[in-house]
Amino acid sequence: MRFTSEQRFDDGVLERKFTLGEIPGILWTPGSASAPAPLILVGHPGGLPTMYPRLAARARHAAAEGFAAATIELPWSGDRPRSAAAEEARADLRRALDAGEPVDDGIVDRLVLPLVDQAVPEWRDALDALLSLPGIGGPVGYSGGVIAIGLRLAVVEPRIAAALLFAGSFVPRAMFAEARQVTIPLQVLLQWDDEGNDRQLALDLFDAFGSEEKTLHANMGGHTGVPRFEGDAANRFFARHLK
Repeated sequence: MRFTSEQRFDDGVLERKFTLGEIPGILWTPGSASAPAPLILVGHPGGLPTMYPRLAARARHAAAEGFAAATIELPWSGDRPRSAAAEEARADLRRALDAGEPVDDGIVDRLVLPLVDQAVPEWRDALDALLSLPGIGGPVGYSGGVIAIGLRLAVVEPRIAAALLFAGSFVPRAMFAEARQVTIPLQVLLQWDDEGNDRQLALDLFDAFGSEEKTLHANMGGHTGVPRFEGDAANRFFARHLK
């Protein structure tokens, strides 16, 4: 991990951009803390420059409650090299959504499964590096999307103690068996009118999760219409399980 820039905001939060090998990322840490801060991994659908305003707002909101937060760029997104297969699958997905047609399971598999297989080991490498830094400690939470990435991390990464999953992306049917292996506390956020998401699939996935503690927050509105109060709900959720 190599830090490339830093800035401190008026609220005391320190933002540091870094690279992990060739993967860009951002770390936000609280302005002051008497003990190592619990860490939240901030998931997103890719494209750090575009997503930055929303990611920074989420991270700074979490930092106000004493959490460190970090994110990395997804494979084939932002300035990272592209995948021809992923671009083709993404184009097929857009065509189906634009035409109002059902999204074929084969398209979802071609787009999501390779992404999960590559992204999850990168997140685990980032976690190794982040937890080695002074001022950051466990337990660790995961917050955001792509929901299939959060699902896989919840299964394979024992350092993640709780997850807030955004149900705003497609999940391969093959991963429902993995969902039954998830046992950590979950909070799932669903936008009821998300035009790019399969609502019934999201509800079926929530039902499949094996966690004894799982909560569904469903709000009216489209993909980017998440109510501001859900940020406070996220902080309360992580405070219960990470502090």
